[in-house]
Amino acid sequence: MARGGDGPDEADHTVALDLEELILGAPRRYTPYQAARTAEVPMELATRFWRAMGFPDIGQQRALNDGDVIALRRLAGLVESGLINESMAIQVARSTGQTTARLAGWQMDTFLENLTQAAEPGLTRAEVAYPLVELLLPELEQFLIYVWRRQLAAVTGRVVQAAEDTEITSGRLAVGFADLVGFTRLSRRLEEEELGELVETFESTCADLIAGQGGRLIKTLGDEILFVSEDPVTAAEIALSLVETLTDEENIPALRVGMAFGTVTSRMGDVFGTTVNLASRLTSIAQRDAVLIDGEFAAALEQAGAAAQGAADGTGSTQAQLADALAAHSGVPLGSMGRAAGAAGAPRFQLQAMWRRPVRGLGLVEPWLLSRRAKPAR
Repeated sequence: MARGGDGPDEADHTVALDLEELILGAPRRYTPYQAARTAEVPMELATRFWRAMGFPDIGQQRALNDGDVIALRRLAGLVESGLINESMAIQVARSTGQTTARLAGWQMDTFLENLTQAAEPGLTRAEVAYPLVELLLPELEQFLIYVWRRQLAAVTGRVVQAAEDTEITSGRLAVGFADLVGFTRLSRRLEEEELGELVETFESTCADLIAGQGGRLIKTLGDEILFVSEDPVTAAEIALSLVETLTDEENIPALRVGMAFGTVTSRMGDVFGTTVNLASRLTSIAQRDAVLIDGEFAAALEQAGAAAQGAADGTGSTQAQLADALAAHSGVPLGSMGRAAGAAGAPRFQLQAMWRRPVRGLGLVEPWLLSRRAKPAR
């Protein structure tokens, strides 16, 4: 945009540049080539870092500052020191860029939408934005660092407690998908603001419940969430609590949940593998307000003494068969501890074997319906 006029476009452009300088703490100074040369980083590598962080190519615009040079130097320095290789440095840039892009958009949408509505008559959003950002920036920055350190401590703790390196990237996890039923049809009837409020309520309710019970929210996909837990019992409790909690939300559609237990590959904060695919497929065939799990998940719950099953469909399966299935798959026999746990107290979950059915890409699958066990009448 050309400078030199006094119209609205020129004013908006000036405010945008002023806001950028306020947030970044330095004025524009370098072209990409000049920034790379100052940081003593090859232009090709600097471009890869920049794209990995999620920013577009800017040609020869003088749009970078001293902070960009320092960031390039730090990333390149980690590679030069041998602490990480170039591929890892790109992954660090990409994971940080993708995460913070969503965070920044979410925060600014929230603050600017809510806090500029009460602006005095005659003031534009641009005029309100600068003092608002000036006040919020230092507080948000410190809070971001605090939360990041807390999350890093939690992840590091899980890593160092893993018995082997393979457990870090290919461990056994309980994986769950929770999906809003009929969301696509509903979205066509709702106004954009109503739809946004529905998604926000769904995501925030699920996130709070999952975190509070010790699970990990991997990602949200609008009408669907993906979560994991090292403990199948915890995952089962989360799934049923999600259904129960959201049932009480008047404006939230019915929920369905699918879960599987097994080996999962973790990478870049996401999870992959057959177990994840199976959980997704089970979600797609679950009924409204129902939780479906795979046979290995059911066996793990039985082994922990957390579930009893009823053969309502006439299959005649027993708890012992569930335990045998788990032992056969994992090679670990069900010891006295698992059986004692079941005998020590009444299981809290009920399992019901459903009809076997073919699932695309996964062959024949026998789902289990998970529910809470009814308390005996006194």
